Amino acid sequence: MTESALRLQLSNSQIYQGLKYQVLSIELIKSDCLIEPQDLVNLELPEGIDTTGGVVISGRAPIWLYAYLTHELHPTAWVACYDPRLGAVVVATHSRLVRIAQVIAVNLLNERSPSSQEKIDKNLCPALMVVGPPDSGKSVFSHALFQNLLSENPNIYLQRAHWDGEGNYTLELGAEADTEALKACNHGTLTERFFPYHAQAILQLRQQKSLVIVDVGGMVQPEKLPILEACTHYLIVSSQPKAVDAWHEFCRIRGNLMPVAVVLSSLSEVEMVHKLLPYIEITSGPWIRGQMRSVPKVVLKQVKSLLTC
Repeated sequence: MTESALRLQLSNSQIYQGLKYQVLSIELIKSDCLIEPQDLVNLELPEGIDTTGGVVISGRAPIWLYAYLTHELHPTAWVACYDPRLGAVVVATHSRLVRIAQVIAVNLLNERSPSSQEKIDKNLCPALMVVGPPDSGKSVFSHALFQNLLSENPNIYLQRAHWDGEGNYTLELGAEADTEALKACNHGTLTERFFPYHAQAILQLRQQKSLVIVDVGGMVQPEKLPILEACTHYLIVSSQPKAVDAWHEFCRIRGNLMPVAVVLSSLSEVEMVHKLLPYIEITSGPWIRGQMRSVPKVVLKQVKSLLTC
C-alpha cells in the first residue's frame, strides 16, 4: 500500500476582528516529509468548508501545492496564505471585507492541537544564528541542521537572512544543477531595511516556533546588530581558524549571545571533537552542496537541548 504523503485538516470557524475564517492546515505525513506533484491527483478538500467566510492555508509545503489549494478554494469569500513572520496574507477575494495583500494578524498557535501546543514555550523560543567567514559551508551546514531537527520536531524554522540568492531550493537540487546561475537570478543588495526586516521576522517566528535557525552572510558587519538583538545563541562554521575570534567578539561580546559550537569546516572527510566545554569545538566536513552529510551527533544533541530552554 502506498504511504500517504499529506493530510489536510480543517478547523472550526473562527472570528478575528469581525472576519470569519477557517484554517486549512497542511501536514506532510511521510517519514521523509516529501511530496510529489502526483500527490495532487485525487487530492480533495476536507468537508465542512464555509464558503461564506475566508480560508487561511497554513503549513510547510511547496509553492505548487499552495497554488493548487488556492485555486480549489475559489468558491470561498477569500483565501489567505499564512506566513508565520507576517500573518495571513490575502491572495484572493470575492469579499469587500478584505483586500488583496491585506495582512490579517491571526495567531495560528490557537489552532494547533494540545499536544503540539505543549511543546511550545509560552515565552519566545531560542534563535540560533549560524555565522562564519565566506565559503565555509554555513548554508549547507544550517540546512543539514534544519533537516536533522525537522525529522523529530516539525516546529523548526530556518530563516535565510542574506541576499546572495541562496536558499533551501539551491541546496536541495541535484549536483548537476547550475545553482550559481539560479543564485545570480535571485541575488539582492543590502538596503537599510534589510536586517531590521529580518530581525522583526525572527521575533515573530520566535513567538510561534520551537527553534529558529538564522543563516546570515559571511561578513562581520555593524548593520547586522538588529539580527544579534533578535537572536539568543550562535554557532560558528569556519574554514579559517583565525577568523573565529572575530565572530566570538561580534556575537558574544557585542551581541551577548550564548555560544553553542565552533565547527572548523574541512574539505576532507573528518569528524574530530576538540572540546565540549564551555562550548563544543569540532573539526568536521566536508560541507559541500550535493554531498549529503549528517550533523555531528555531539552538535545535534547540544542544539536539541535548546528546545527545552
